Amino acid sequence: MTIDMSISGLKQAYANNSLTPTQLLAGIREQAAALADHNIWIHLLSEAEQQPYLDALADKDPASTPLWGVPFAIKDNIDLAGIPTTNGCEAFAYTPSASSQVVQQLIDAGAIPVGKTNLDQFATGLNGTRSPYGPCHNAFDFDYISGGSSAGSAVSVAKGLATFSLGTDTAGSGRVPACFNNLVGLKPTRGLLSASGLVPACRSLDCISIFALNSDDANSVLSCAEGVDEEDGYSRANPFDNRARHYGLRSGPLKIGVLPAEQLQFFGDAHYAAAYAQTLEQLRGDDIELVTIDYTPFNEAALLLYEGPWVTERYLAAQPLIDDNPEAIFPVVREIIAPGGKPPATALFKAQYRLEELKKACHDQLQGLDCLLTPTAGRLFTIAEMLDEPILHNSQLGYYTNYMNLVDMTSVAVPTAFTQAGLPFGVTLVGPAFSDRALLSIANRVQQHLPLPAGSSQQPQPALSSQPVGARDCIDVLVCGAHLDGLPLNWQLRERGAVLKRHTQTAPHYLMYALAGGPPFRPGLIRDEDTGVAIEVEIWSIPSSEFGSFVAGIPAPLGIGKVQIADGSWVCGFICEPYGLAGSTDISALGGWRAYMAQR
Repeated sequence: MTIDMSISGLKQAYANNSLTPTQLLAGIREQAAALADHNIWIHLLSEAEQQPYLDALADKDPASTPLWGVPFAIKDNIDLAGIPTTNGCEAFAYTPSASSQVVQQLIDAGAIPVGKTNLDQFATGLNGTRSPYGPCHNAFDFDYISGGSSAGSAVSVAKGLATFSLGTDTAGSGRVPACFNNLVGLKPTRGLLSASGLVPACRSLDCISIFALNSDDANSVLSCAEGVDEEDGYSRANPFDNRARHYGLRSGPLKIGVLPAEQLQFFGDAHYAAAYAQTLEQLRGDDIELVTIDYTPFNEAALLLYEGPWVTERYLAAQPLIDDNPEAIFPVVREIIAPGGKPPATALFKAQYRLEELKKACHDQLQGLDCLLTPTAGRLFTIAEMLDEPILHNSQLGYYTNYMNLVDMTSVAVPTAFTQAGLPFGVTLVGPAFSDRALLSIANRVQQHLPLPAGSSQQPQPALSSQPVGARDCIDVLVCGAHLDGLPLNWQLRERGAVLKRHTQTAPHYLMYALAGGPPFRPGLIRDEDTGVAIEVEIWSIPSSEFGSFVAGIPAPLGIGKVQIADGSWVCGFICEPYGLAGSTDISALGGWRAYMAQR
């Protein structure tokens, strides 16, 4: 059985009793064993170790527990009670008695830990090969790097072993692996998620990050994971009280900053360069204006991270081993960290003075923009290439990422294409601190405009094909009511192999009515040129061979006709015969069926 591992997919499977958390976790353990050569895990939880979390679900209501039965993976520099934290170094390992605040909040929300994942030792690296537990292999091509340091965390989600995972991101470790494994990677605002129970790499810059299959899931996890921690001196409150209000599908014109051609770096990867150019061209067709900015201050700030005194923080995190047992540290990691004990205080203050100037210059570049957009990484290296030039190539991986926490910005990595070689490519959306949900909303729009299969569960389509994934031998169907993702009749689409293509709105010429009768409660969509409004809808791509049986099951007064959507195009969709409106209620002002059902 193919399992939809998204949060909404699992909720639906649990609701219709086609799957239980116990069955899911047993399948994950079996699949993980078959993928042992990918070096994803440092500690995969046993059935006995997972049982207390399963038992706890009995006391939680699935309807009100946002992550009920959702499996997640944890980077092995974040504490899970009773399970060793190694930080990728056996000599460093300890067993915590309590979980980190973020992990505990997720468990309280119903999520179930799958295991602790492989990482670049001491979270020092962006490539996933710097581990005594073996290099973590890419989810799409075994010969390529996974990206790091949150290597196993990303691959576990891409391979269907977890719905989401926790990484950390000091220099790009929550974004580069997302790019290389076709995932959304959220690097939250520094301090938005507690760092208690996180082994520091650079304590003043660290943040826990989130890997997910889509922006909806990333937002759901963020909502459960964020929160002020009085024990964490770097913790910061989210200034937006109503979390849900600030995430959705960003509509309307956007103005996005991009780099000039002479400041782009692809380090010889022609496939990545072509995928980036194609991504920009496709985004221009989505009412997005691209504005060139100057990347110079961002790049200069990025160089401070490893070429300036901040490497001293990495030295402090590993100092006991550096001083007493240096041979226990992975050689290339030791080479990077050991010099951190030398910079004098004068170097730190000089760097801080310059950083404040650069920070202002970077934020000035974002004025008037909805966000900045860059490639997430310039090149995807093979493992052999990375091992041959471990420091140079790792530095190249950080060209678009290393500045982020130094200048106090937040970002979302979002997949946009597969290269002609069949490898994932993506871009990163960047904004000021606390713009997390604004960026996730834009990422949602990007994912709807450039739909891709999630994770590595499907064969990738060529990046430069003009035909979107799911268009071949399929029919697009617009749904607006109980067939929406996660609602009572959505199974009628999923059992026929339909795939959610995008969230959008109708053209502003429709009225929606709640029809009499039910359950299931049903809407009636009527076109009205004079008083109509835009209505929230979804477009699903259903195999042509299944379309007839789907339509045959639609009861009167509903039927399938042509509906105009926000971009002016027309698609097949649910409409209502006027006679069916007797006894109905006009709910158009609410803007969509979900809003109506939430108000019932």
